[in-house]
Amino acid sequence: MLTDPISDYLTRIRNGLSSGLATVEVPSSKLKLEVSRILTEQGYISGYEKSAADVGEKITVELKYTKDHQPVITGLERVSRPGRRRYVGHGEVPRVHGGTGTAIITTSHGVMTGHEAKKEGVGGEVLAYVW
Repeated sequence: MLTDPISDYLTRIRNGLSSGLATVEVPSSKLKLEVSRILTEQGYISGYEKSAADVGEKITVELKYTKDHQPVITGLERVSRPGRRRYVGHGEVPRVHGGTGTAIITTSHGVMTGHEAKKEGVGGEVLAYVW
């Protein structure tokens, strides 16, 4: 039984990158689809595709590597956990690695990056940091 599906999602991506896999499969949810969309828009993964699985649906994430076969994602960190939620106001949206990384935040306006949340003036729950 999974108690934190987002941590499982990030761990599968992290393990796939360390193993040099081209794709990883994760169980589908609306939140994971939105996180995949953000990772694609920010250039951390090549793409994603939702498809049917034996039970429910799955997301196939295409991992992205540099020309010398190094992962584009050098770090993934889960911030808000089921036992310890982390919320920030619009003025406290964090910068990841001095602005070179991305904070993924779920707000009342949907899931967005920290930069977009600052621009729209909204706060929310910080899901993860990616760099």
